[in-house]
Amino acid sequence: MRQWLAVIAVAVLIAAAAPADAVEMRGTGTLGVVIERASGSVLIVDTTARAAIGRVDNLGDLSHASVVFSPDQRHAFVFGRDGGLSKIDLLAAAVTKRIVQGGNAIGGAISDDGELVAVSNYEPGGVRVFDARTLSQVADIPALGTDGRASKTVGLVDIPGRRFMYALYDAGEIWVIGFPGGATPRIDKLTGIGKLPYDGNVTPDGRHYLAGLFGEDGVVHVDLWQEPLRARRILDNYGRGEERLPVYKMPHFEGWAAAGDLMLIPAIGRHELIAIDKQEFREVGRVATYGQPVFAVVRPGGRHVWVNFAHPLNDTIDVVDTMTLKVVHRFKPGPAVLHMEFTPRGHEVWVSVRDANKVQIYDATTFAKKAEIEAKAPSGIFFTARATRIGQ
Repeated sequence: MRQWLAVIAVAVLIAAAAPADAVEMRGTGTLGVVIERASGSVLIVDTTARAAIGRVDNLGDLSHASVVFSPDQRHAFVFGRDGGLSKIDLLAAAVTKRIVQGGNAIGGAISDDGELVAVSNYEPGGVRVFDARTLSQVADIPALGTDGRASKTVGLVDIPGRRFMYALYDAGEIWVIGFPGGATPRIDKLTGIGKLPYDGNVTPDGRHYLAGLFGEDGVVHVDLWQEPLRARRILDNYGRGEERLPVYKMPHFEGWAAAGDLMLIPAIGRHELIAIDKQEFREVGRVATYGQPVFAVVRPGGRHVWVNFAHPLNDTIDVVDTMTLKVVHRFKPGPAVLHMEFTPRGHEVWVSVRDANKVQIYDATTFAKKAEIEAKAPSGIFFTARATRIGQ
């Protein structure tokens, strides 16, 4: 009896010592964030409950925001268009620290060891790298091309070995920066890759980096397992002989789909996806789509790819079968479908419908709508499972 009384007394003392605003204990593996671009806020969501559980305000211009997560999935790093870098505690629904590191930024990445966060800048250009724990600056790497001109940086991703990779939009180059030890980066530069590389991504195994070219029809491929690194052109002149359509929204290479032996990537100014053989990096087919693709997002497992489109056809989603390269389902969630994100094992997909102020949740097998969440002009959706993936 005395032992039980002692246990109860200890429990009472612990409870009394806990602060009134103590963080609620919960797992982080089913959490995520939704960017509310118009209000400069982030909605914290629970994918199991299909519900919003918190909101963080005053995060600046989130019109082109992206997010990465700490390895323990507790913290989200939000990259704002105004150069803001915000570290958010998902359990406390609070900002741990926020800095404005540039004047115009376009995304970021976290190193494979979770210790470094890199930000890609339009203004002043270049990449700045920060300590993930404190957000103190580790390195400032200007993007000066071989011609000496400063360049905007785009397509920034993490790659294995405490490294980052990105393109210099104005200079037509691709750089790899690594931090093998300390704060001094090692820089490898690949030049003469083509005109206006606008976005890039790395395959889930961390081997292949691809960047699209806005100034010409083509894609740049770098095999990161080959030494020395070299860039080679693939899909040259994929629009040959056909009139190029006006580009209303730049396609996002961070959203192209790697499924089995194929990649499906958006073609600039075209209503189609291009299918690429992932072994030989040659075109093996095309998918006619409803509009100009913006994101092509693969369902975990690889069977289907969900595609959204640029304005004015951005009320629609196509679901593509990767075996037949045919659209097997087409539907209209509502005005301004901006982003899609699958739950970690692919049973559901969350869709942001900006002009309806809703996030809609669909069964990924039957395509039936299961729930919806109110959100303020939602755009990007990011789940914490991304913390375990290369290039996410």
